[in-house]
Amino acid sequence: MAKPDPDQIKTVAVNKHAKRLYFIDDVFEAGLVLQGSEVKSLRGGRSTLKEGYIRLEGGEAFLVNVHIPPYEQANMNNHSPTRPRKLLLHRKEIQKLIGAVSRDGYTLVPMSIYFKRGKAKLEFGLGKGKKLHDKRQDQKESDAKRDMERGMREGR
Repeated sequence: MAKPDPDQIKTVAVNKHAKRLYFIDDVFEAGLVLQGSEVKSLRGGRSTLKEGYIRLEGGEAFLVNVHIPPYEQANMNNHSPTRPRKLLLHRKEIQKLIGAVSRDGYTLVPMSIYFKRGKAKLEFGLGKGKKLHDKRQDQKESDAKRDMERGMREGR
């Protein structure tokens, strides 16, 4: 039996709306400080990133409003589903993020939660919100691309 790849990544949750609602400039990776029942629940593949965001305060970064449901087999000391969770970042990265977010219209958007080498990681992006006309333009481009691919398939 072959050994599993140590760099294998198991994706738990993906924020599909992030790239639709924001122009993502930079992508970062951070560790998550979790309780045991949260890790068990994440390993079961249950989490929601849709309404989450990252707050920077006191030289620390926190993942806020991300829903990780309680683990059913846990005892009465189960975690709160939407509690703020600390992100593990280097001080220089946090300072860079504070400077970037202070610019007009930029925010930190969680994009995915995954396990890498057995550790829970969060991928988040520095994004600027799209206006309605930007969203419409993206929709037109994706529709045109889909129509071209459909035409190519039918032409064969």
